[in-house]
Amino acid sequence: MSIDADAPGKGPIEVLWLSEQAVKSALTMPEALDVVEKAFREHGMGRTQMPPKSYLYYPEGDLRTMPAFLNQATGVKIVNVHPKNPEKGLPTVMALVVLNSVQTGAPLAVMGATHLTAVRTGAAGGIAAKYMARPDSRRLGIIGAGAQARTQMAALARLFALEEVRAYDISPERCRALASEARDLLKARIVECRSAEEACDCDILVTATPSRTPVVREAWILPGTHINAIGADAKGKEELEPAILRKARVVVDDMVQAIHSGEVNVPISKGQYLPEDIHAELGEIVTKKKSGRQSREEITIFDSTGLAILDIAAASLVLQRAVQRGLGQNMPFLAGIG
Repeated sequence: MSIDADAPGKGPIEVLWLSEQAVKSALTMPEALDVVEKAFREHGMGRTQMPPKSYLYYPEGDLRTMPAFLNQATGVKIVNVHPKNPEKGLPTVMALVVLNSVQTGAPLAVMGATHLTAVRTGAAGGIAAKYMARPDSRRLGIIGAGAQARTQMAALARLFALEEVRAYDISPERCRALASEARDLLKARIVECRSAEEACDCDILVTATPSRTPVVREAWILPGTHINAIGADAKGKEELEPAILRKARVVVDDMVQAIHSGEVNVPISKGQYLPEDIHAELGEIVTKKKSGRQSREEITIFDSTGLAILDIAAASLVLQRAVQRGLGQNMPFLAGIG
């Protein structure tokens, strides 16, 4: 790759373009789990820069920018969430990442990040469960059978010996599609549930919906359940009845983002939950600054808003793999000035 962004004047600067297909071939779930866990550790040690997401809101959805810096990698992700996109044949979430040189600021690579976003979010849920769920968890419940359900399932299947997957979606067709894929990938019993309540009969529950009203009731959650609350990633979104938060140990990926746009944002805005009731950020659990699960009966919740440091860490790995394997296409950016 003929990128020489750190030595201006020696020739043209080129930017490497990596398509979604190239990114998909360069990022596996095992690698994502490793790089995401390391990113959370860096976050827990206070060795990252990550301003809160900025949002543009439209009637149809929203657009977000997410800058970050860690481990000498830096850049920004641009990502949308448009819930009605599947009706138009488009993904709900689409994204691009731009990686930049720390030394000069010159762009190094631009890559499709829709797959990257799904995989790193799935990996984040996997790492949260690794530190917070009961180690002998065997039953996975999923509410919302979209793209994120698949990567959450893929991550958790690598960390737990899953024996049963219970899936529910308001669309029976989506639920059947997820169940079919699960049967092909997992040596587990797959149950297509008729209600969200049925999916909650599990050890680990994943909620991955765009809901703005609770879809999970406190009465449905069994003692000892760990919940990955994935869907609430913008102001006004909410998947869990606030009573669940009040009786659980709640861990967020980032305090500022979660209070603004995570699962806790609506209950906090209504005075139903207090910011000081949040137990920790996940990075503090990974670095052992704070404790994780305290008993088999305790209910634990990971409030995932999606961190830019995870995008940049994963994108940096993708760039390394691309250079090693000769993936992508070099595009001219600036002509040489020397």
